[in-house]
Amino acid sequence: MDVLFVQVGVFLALFIAILGLVIVIYLIFSNEPVNNPNVDQKKCASLLAVIGSGGHTKELLSLIEHLGEKYQPRYYIMANTDKMSEEKVQGLESSKHNKYKIYKIPRSREVQQSWITTVLSTLYASLYTFPLVFKIRPDIILCNGPGTCIPVCFAGILMKVFYQVKVIYVESICRVETLSLSGKILYHFSDTMIVQWPQLQHKYPKSVYMGRIV
Repeated sequence: MDVLFVQVGVFLALFIAILGLVIVIYLIFSNEPVNNPNVDQKKCASLLAVIGSGGHTKELLSLIEHLGEKYQPRYYIMANTDKMSEEKVQGLESSKHNKYKIYKIPRSREVQQSWITTVLSTLYASLYTFPLVFKIRPDIILCNGPGTCIPVCFAGILMKVFYQVKVIYVESICRVETLSLSGKILYHFSDTMIVQWPQLQHKYPKSVYMGRIV
C-alpha cells in the first residue's frame, strides 16, 4: 500500500509539472477569451456554472434562475454523460433568452467508483478542464458539490495568478451537519462558501450562512 501511495504521489507531481507547462504555453499562444459581442462586458459578469446531476442540477439551476441579467454570458460545464442536465439548462436559458453555452468534460467520478481510480479519472478530466476554463476566463465560477466541480474550481484558483476570478461554492441543502467531500476540499480554497444551515456555519466558521437559498 505504501508503494502504491508513493507511485500515486510521483504521478501527481509529474502531472502538475506537465500541466503547469501546458498552461504556460497556452497562455502565451492562446487567443482572446470567449465572449459574446451582444453582451456589454463592462456591465456584466460572466458566469461559469458547474452542473452535476439529479439534485445538484435542480438546486443550482434554481439559484441561477433568480440571478439578474448582468450575470452573463453564462457558461455551463457538465459531465459528457449527463444528458438530462443538458436538457434542463437549455430549457431554463432558452426561456429567458440569455446568452449561454454548454461544454462537456469527462466525469471525475462515477457512482461507487473507488477512490484510487477516482484520483486517476479526476486527473484525466483535468486535462480537458484546465485549458477550457482558461479559455473561457469567467469572472465567477459557481458550483454546488458534484465531483466534476473539483478540477474546474482548481483551474479557477490557479487562474487567479493571471486574472481576476471568484470561486463560489454553495453547499447542498441536504448537508445539515457536515460538508460534502467537495465542500471539505473547497472550504480551504474557495473565495466564498455558502451553507444553508446555521449549525453547519458554526462548525465551519469560514463559511457564510444565508438561510435557505434554493
